[in-house]
Amino acid sequence: MEKGINFKEINFDDYKDKQVPIGISNKHVHVTQADLEALFGAGYELTPKKDLSQPGQYACEETVDVVGPKGTLKKVRILGPTRPETQVELAQTDARTIGVNALLRESGKLEGSEGCKLVGPKGEVELDKGCIVAHLHIHFHTDEAEKMGIKDKQVLTVLVRGQKDVVFCDVIARVGDKMKLDFHLDTDEANAALVKNGDCGVILG
Repeated sequence: MEKGINFKEINFDDYKDKQVPIGISNKHVHVTQADLEALFGAGYELTPKKDLSQPGQYACEETVDVVGPKGTLKKVRILGPTRPETQVELAQTDARTIGVNALLRESGKLEGSEGCKLVGPKGEVELDKGCIVAHLHIHFHTDEAEKMGIKDKQVLTVLVRGQKDVVFCDVIARVGDKMKLDFHLDTDEANAALVKNGDCGVILG
């Protein structure tokens, strides 16, 4: 990317082959089957509510309260399917509200992160780790990545144009056969640019 570039002068139409749709991710929880049963009862299964942008993933009817040292986030939605480790993904504003120091991490990289308490209708789970702010990332299907010349784990720079122009650096590419093109922003990041679901960013480098 050239130094001194004027982002206001960038025409998104000139980057049609580098455009990525934005998907805004609200705070949510991924759970193991064991933790799901501790929260909702023995043998409990998640109830799909709505499909998400990534194939096979869905928002659930089930919600839990996320409790930290300074407060509680009520009715935080669980996303399915169940996972090998329970993970709580928060925006920094959410984390500060409940007094948790949520580290900036890629999904699944939980070592050294802080925990919290999850409260469900049938029980509670004390987590000793798992609260994170998700590192900026874009999902690419393998074919989409190949067309754009993007490799898995490549670090990208993305310009987002909402009511403000915001350049996001250190955006990690996630490439796979079961993924679909989507640039995930949390609610703090989306608010910074005043963008909404379905708006676009362009990969600059």
